[in-house]
Amino acid sequence: MSLREAYDRDGVVHIPGALDAAALAEAEAAWAWSLANPGPLASNIRQTDAGATFYQDLYNPDCMTGYRAMLQASPLPAICAELWGDTDVWFMYEQVFLKEGGEARRTPWHQDSSYLAVDGSHLAVAWITFDACSRADSLEFVKGSHKGRLYNGSRFDLDDDTAPTHPTSSLPRLPDIEATRGDWDIVSWAVEPGDLIVFHPKMLHGGAPTHPGARRRTLTLRFFGRDAVYDPREGGAGPRVKNFHDRMHKGAPFRHESFLKLG
Repeated sequence: MSLREAYDRDGVVHIPGALDAAALAEAEAAWAWSLANPGPLASNIRQTDAGATFYQDLYNPDCMTGYRAMLQASPLPAICAELWGDTDVWFMYEQVFLKEGGEARRTPWHQDSSYLAVDGSHLAVAWITFDACSRADSLEFVKGSHKGRLYNGSRFDLDDDTAPTHPTSSLPRLPDIEATRGDWDIVSWAVEPGDLIVFHPKMLHGGAPTHPGARRRTLTLRFFGRDAVYDPREGGAGPRVKNFHDRMHKGAPFRHESFLKLG
């Protein structure tokens, strides 16, 4: 089965050794740039263990300073084009994560699409790790869930992973996947630096906790293609760029001059 067929069927693919040493080093340098230049959305996600760090940053308005050269030289746009069967690829935004210290909580099950105002099949999240992860400590996915229903977002509540981001939204509440794991077709992979996991943002996914003494540094890069359309669903934030929402309507091609075209 080709990568394109697997991506269409499962919504996620694991590509071992997708990034050579140079591409991996450039991606890590971009991750380090983000940590040194936090944007307005940088935050520490609250933990039960006070000694644990779960840091994230995303949508830095100045990210092109640290990311443009890496993105233009990266094999990622060509990989997205292969997965979609189409040459048009745009970069949407970056997100960096750092888990270290004590017992960092599990990343709750959620769908990225619940937080975004975009829909379509030409969508991809590229997940890059700079630290080896066993299968038990890696990202997990519900196979094929990108073709299922869209749920409300998780607000990462320490007492309830399914607590909705937008309680008044018509989107249904997330199911408690962690409590009913046997009912779901969950897949994950052990990963090494240089490996790549690419998934559709509508995939139900979550991340294992990080244990004391361990460190997990990851970078996610989000891309879209020709068939991506604007969908102002409840809670869908979309890009944080001036005048974007004001000039868009449901079903319009997802485009803005601030997006870097890479293919």
